[in-house]
Amino acid sequence: MMIEKITRVCELLEAEYGKPEWVIHHPPLDEFVLTILSQNTTSVNCRRAFDNLRVTFPTWDDVRTAAVDEIAESIRAGGLADVKAARIKSALQRIYDQRGELDLSWLKSLSMDEAARYLMEFEGVGPKTAACVLLFSLRQPAFPVDTHVHRIALRLGIIPPNTNAETAHVLLQKIVPEQQVYSFHMNMVGHGRRVCRPSSPKCDTCVLNRECDFARKHS
Repeated sequence: MMIEKITRVCELLEAEYGKPEWVIHHPPLDEFVLTILSQNTTSVNCRRAFDNLRVTFPTWDDVRTAAVDEIAESIRAGGLADVKAARIKSALQRIYDQRGELDLSWLKSLSMDEAARYLMEFEGVGPKTAACVLLFSLRQPAFPVDTHVHRIALRLGIIPPNTNAETAHVLLQKIVPEQQVYSFHMNMVGHGRRVCRPSSPKCDTCVLNRECDFARKHS
C-alpha cells in the first residue's frame, strides 16, 4: 500500500537526516507573504526579498498603505516584483477590510479545510501557499508540495506519472499520515536539495534508491 511506502520513505529520511521538530516558523501573516514571495524564485532570493520588505516597511500596515511600485522595488530580488507587490498589497487591504486588523492567527479557529479555502480566495494563492501557512504557522497537518516534494514523489512513484503540482497536493494530503506530514515535508525538501536534484541526481548513494522507480529505471 502507498501509505506503507510513505512510512518507509519517511523512516529512511529520518534515519539519514533526523526527525525535525515541528516548530512555528513565522506568524501566519508573515508566512503568507513569504510564501507569495517564494513563487518562481529560489529560497535565497525569496528570503532576501522578504528581509528587504521588512526593513523598508517596519509594519504590515506600512506595506498596506504603500504604493505598489515602492513595494515592488523593495522585493525586486525575488523576481516578478510588480506582480507580487500588487498581490501582497491587495491581500493586506482585503484582510484589513474584513478583520479591521492585519492578522491571520484567527484561522486557527477554523477547520484546516475552511482555513485553506479562505486563503485560496486571494489572487495568486494556491494550495502550496495555503498549506505553508497552515503547516508552518498554525501547526495544522497540511502538506505543501514544492518543486522538490513534487519531483521526488514522482520519481518514487508515490503519485502517478505526469501528475501536476495542484493534483499532487490533493493526492499527497490524502495519503501522508498526519503524524508524518511535517517530517516528511521537511526531509523531502532537504533531500531534493542535497541528493534528488532536478539534474544529475545522486541515485547511487541515495537512501531511497530501493523505493524509487526512477532509480530502478536509471541504474
